[in-house]
Amino acid sequence: MARIGFIGLGNMGLPMAVNLIKAGHQVEGADLNPAAVEKFKAAGGAPVDMPAVAAARADVVITMLPAGKQVRDIYLGPNGIIESANPGTLLIDSSTIDVDTARAVAQAAEKKGLLMIDAPVSGGTGGATNATLTFMCGGSVQAFTRAQPILEKMGKTIVHAGGAGNGQAAKICNNMILGISMIAVSEAFVLAEKLGLDHQKLFDISSRSSGQCWSMTTYCPVPGPVPASPANHDYQPGFTAAMMLKDLKLSQDAARASGAQTTLGATAAKIYSDYADSGEAGRDFSGVIQFIRAQH
Repeated sequence: MARIGFIGLGNMGLPMAVNLIKAGHQVEGADLNPAAVEKFKAAGGAPVDMPAVAAARADVVITMLPAGKQVRDIYLGPNGIIESANPGTLLIDSSTIDVDTARAVAQAAEKKGLLMIDAPVSGGTGGATNATLTFMCGGSVQAFTRAQPILEKMGKTIVHAGGAGNGQAAKICNNMILGISMIAVSEAFVLAEKLGLDHQKLFDISSRSSGQCWSMTTYCPVPGPVPASPANHDYQPGFTAAMMLKDLKLSQDAARASGAQTTLGATAAKIYSDYADSGEAGRDFSGVIQFIRAQH
């Protein structure tokens, strides 16, 4: 079993760390939120005050942080993870951040003799709790091969997307599809309401025909057809509107930097920006249907 340092014990990081503890790994964790640290300790984890302390003792360091700035600070700053980790340590960053930051951190890690992958996730808090996450991984074959047994304790689908930064590229593209498709499904249900078509009838048809997609069949934005979807629980978040907006902004930054045209992605970002600004940033992203409905 590995000695793992886990930095970032938030809504996603905490259940991921707990699954590693359940798998028998020795996990040291750090977070700025004392309540999260207490929950981690109650689950059998060993709290540490500073990420550098965990990094210096770990075989593997995993981070789950809010944004690229925090990733740069914690990895590249004075007494950061790269400075503190011993040569040969495996670094796994599961934050969702910009591709440039992922590649810059990986390059610095390589110079120090460390192995690193960027491994953002899909699956939300439910996937984190149930260890069914999808990990999209960027890095060397050697780093991925070493990381895979660790990731398998937290996820169900582990994909090597290519070199450093490609995990982030895959996550950005995937979530742009998700944001666009949720808006499309929501608009279809709102149109169905206007036309007098029952929600369940539309679901029964579209979920078995060419309109089928994850936003329809797994995360349906109207109450009824999919009992486990947030629509049946007052849109309590598995993945907040603010998080979707963050990912859509990352996709648009990447599109501008690479010269790609993503017209629907840009439109989705604008809709989610307006939805979040309406006071619903903490609501599940599928609740965008309520915002769309209110515009009619």
